Amino acid sequence: MPKVPSPYSGQPAQQPRIIQVPPLDVSPPRSMRRAGRGTALLIAAFLLALVYLVYVLVTRSAFYMAKSGQTGYGRVTDRNGDVLFDGTKPMSDYEAGHFADVGNLIGDTSGQMSNTVVSKNIELLANYSFLYGKNSGTVTLQTTISHKATRACYNALGSKNGTVAAYNWKTGEMLVCMSKPCVDPALGYDNIENMPSGSLLCKAFAPTVPGSTQKVSTLIAAYEHSGVDAVNALEFTCEGSWVNASGGKINCHNPYGHGTQKLNEAFANSCNPYFAQLVQSRMLPLSAVIETYTNMGYSVNGQKAEPLLMNGLTIPAASATLTDDTQFETQWGCLGQGKTLVSPFQLMLWQGAIADGSGSAVQPYILASHTDIENRVTQLGTTARTKPFFTQAAAQGVKAVETDNAAKHYYVSLGEYTCGVKSGTAQIRQEGKEYENSLLTGFCLDDDCPVAFCVMIEERTGNDISNAQLAKVLLDALRSEGIAKKAVPASTAAGS
Repeated sequence: MPKVPSPYSGQPAQQPRIIQVPPLDVSPPRSMRRAGRGTALLIAAFLLALVYLVYVLVTRSAFYMAKSGQTGYGRVTDRNGDVLFDGTKPMSDYEAGHFADVGNLIGDTSGQMSNTVVSKNIELLANYSFLYGKNSGTVTLQTTISHKATRACYNALGSKNGTVAAYNWKTGEMLVCMSKPCVDPALGYDNIENMPSGSLLCKAFAPTVPGSTQKVSTLIAAYEHSGVDAVNALEFTCEGSWVNASGGKINCHNPYGHGTQKLNEAFANSCNPYFAQLVQSRMLPLSAVIETYTNMGYSVNGQKAEPLLMNGLTIPAASATLTDDTQFETQWGCLGQGKTLVSPFQLMLWQGAIADGSGSAVQPYILASHTDIENRVTQLGTTARTKPFFTQAAAQGVKAVETDNAAKHYYVSLGEYTCGVKSGTAQIRQEGKEYENSLLTGFCLDDDCPVAFCVMIEERTGNDISNAQLAKVLLDALRSEGIAKKAVPASTAAGS
């Protein structure tokens, strides 16, 4: 053992040895740190989810309550505040027939019809707020529709069925979208099996045989391919019928024929042999027809075409089958028969693009404003444009031909209006029955009545109202209402 010096020996004492002790690590283990970060993230995610849930409850509660059927509903009105649907009280409280002309457009909450204003905008009509509860106010959805003009057209049809579509081609406001026969929601659906066919359908949206109104689309194709002046100078002879290159016979509605005609005359006469010869001529190759039709929104030869949309309402695209311009079926399709189908709404929209003179139309809309449960008004209707359907030159060329037709041949019925029109007779074969529908599509250029329209009378005979007379009823009703101005929200008009 080593000796330890005595403190009394007089020798210096050795310094004690200092042992370095490492610092104590008190930090949590790595696994605990990872767990802590995970917990923090979970808490943050929970808080974000809670915030989102509150947001959904506040902003979307009306939607979910509407879908569940556990809420009351507000009103739908026309442009002047006239009630078109009332979810605040029994519809039977209204006078008989009050909804008879708008039922299959406006609809109700019964679920019997899906493509209606009420069905497609049920969330906006829910009389519910997360903050204020059920029925704490009256929600109002104001449309651009004129109930007065709609009823005038409905009454003018008398015992006939048909449809009328009209909109302000300058602002985009849908003014009339009448379809007859029409279900009256106030009477309910107990008798649904015995309702006339088409009662639950808005025929303005339904593709139908367009008849000679289709010649407008074919003329546009010719103008785009060969130019306005060259097509207007074309002459073809009509002797009551014409045999095409494959031996098919195209008949004219005039069995004695129209003789030799230029475009304006053939357009006014709605001459089938003239337009069939145009389709078969070098001035209008089939590829040009297909290209123009496709740009206009047709589904050609089964190719997909997007439907038209208006505030949730869906309008199927027009369609045509065009395979050989020497064959009867293709020529017949270009004249508005065969397998060609177009809705009155789409015919109206193209007339808006022609009246505008640009080849592009102002997009139709049917909802003007929404007043929520707290009486706050939101403007819904905005003026927007469609894509170009055809060229400006083609639009102006057709516009000149249609206005010439109206001035020379419709001055008795439409003389006080500056219009452009094209008539059509559609031959229908359905369920073993054959009949003819009478159509008229066109536009009015007057500043106090800027309207594009399409009217159709089903199974019309010589004793019934004519399509031009029905168009006159439409224009008179709209002009008297002052539709050159946009619809004003009811609460604003009332000064509230």
